[in-house]
Amino acid sequence: MTRPPGAELTAAELARADEHSAHNYDPLPVVLESAFGVWARGIDGVEYLDMLAGYSALNFGHRHPRLVAAAQRQLERLTLTSRAFQHSVFADFCEAVGRLCRKDAVLPMNTGAEAVETALKLARKWGYDVKGVPPDSAEIITFADNFHGRTIAIVGFSTDDEARGGFGPFPPGFRTVPYGDAAAVAAAITPNTVGVLVEPIQGEAGVRVPPDGFLASIRALCDEHGMLMIADEIQSGLGRTGHTFACDHEKVVPDVYVLGKALGGGIVPVSAVAADWSVMGVIGPGQHGSTFGGNPLACAVATEVVGMVESGEFQSRSRELGSHLHALLAELPGVGEVRGRGLWAGVDLPAGGPSARTVCERLLGRRVLAKDAHEGTIRLAPPLVIERREITWAVEQLADSLQSSE
Repeated sequence: MTRPPGAELTAAELARADEHSAHNYDPLPVVLESAFGVWARGIDGVEYLDMLAGYSALNFGHRHPRLVAAAQRQLERLTLTSRAFQHSVFADFCEAVGRLCRKDAVLPMNTGAEAVETALKLARKWGYDVKGVPPDSAEIITFADNFHGRTIAIVGFSTDDEARGGFGPFPPGFRTVPYGDAAAVAAAITPNTVGVLVEPIQGEAGVRVPPDGFLASIRALCDEHGMLMIADEIQSGLGRTGHTFACDHEKVVPDVYVLGKALGGGIVPVSAVAADWSVMGVIGPGQHGSTFGGNPLACAVATEVVGMVESGEFQSRSRELGSHLHALLAELPGVGEVRGRGLWAGVDLPAGGPSARTVCERLLGRRVLAKDAHEGTIRLAPPLVIERREITWAVEQLADSLQSSE
């Protein structure tokens, strides 16, 4: 691979970071210094097309003017109060997110993992207080190959040995079944089952779309057995798949929405759990919270995000441009299955060929930022502001990278 100008500077900066930071990531060899829209500039002076969008945290692109303006306005007024006091943009945020989710109440947090943990606590408390499950016996059904975060509880029901290894013992109360298998869900239900936690599309597993009717089946089982359907829409929500939520593809409304990533507009970490009061009402003062959850800066940005999503523009772009993306990917020679919806795709590579990591490194040399989901899968999730010609160019670079011997 030809080394671009400034490669020595990049190598030195990577080495310095490697020396002083924990080695819990293995990033591609690039150091970014600025970005706008779908393009990011490295300290090597090269402009890169971002086809990852911060794992969907940057649905609206880097530094979207509306979101930057909202953040700047709030920065000049108030950034943090803690939840010991109320602030002037909190009600707007809760009302906006609740309206988007068609729910009565919102509990704000910061990161996706925190929001998932919040939903798990909420489901258990609801199970004890409302369903009448005996104390300390609540069960939640989860799915193989899930990714909901990296806390102890969450990795405890992960099937990823790398995520789990060395971190036990894990909390009990979770039953894991194959993804996409409604019969397996039904078989796992007991009188103590309080909820089903599901990703409408599994992102980290390689953008795996479940069989048609799977989400509707979960909805029906939850209704039949008095359980909460909890949809982790952290990656799939807010326009990514061509609808506001991935659950909308089956016209399914879960009992609990879990949101994050794009809710912060790529500016601040924001997450939220939304539910009706019949569920949210079981949480009282002192039972859950966060110093930074629902802070004024986060609320101002997230409220603006909701306004942008409510316009429908980004869902429409994702549907139309996603069709173009998937049509191009389907024509790539020598690849396996291509999965996904909207501007979200997982491209499986054939066995015996280069790894997904190798192909992503080749893409980097062609000024495209992408990331492997597994050794054999490349994940593509560009900002929803990307243009058709940029998608075409990116797929051309992918085609060259797959055929390259570099």
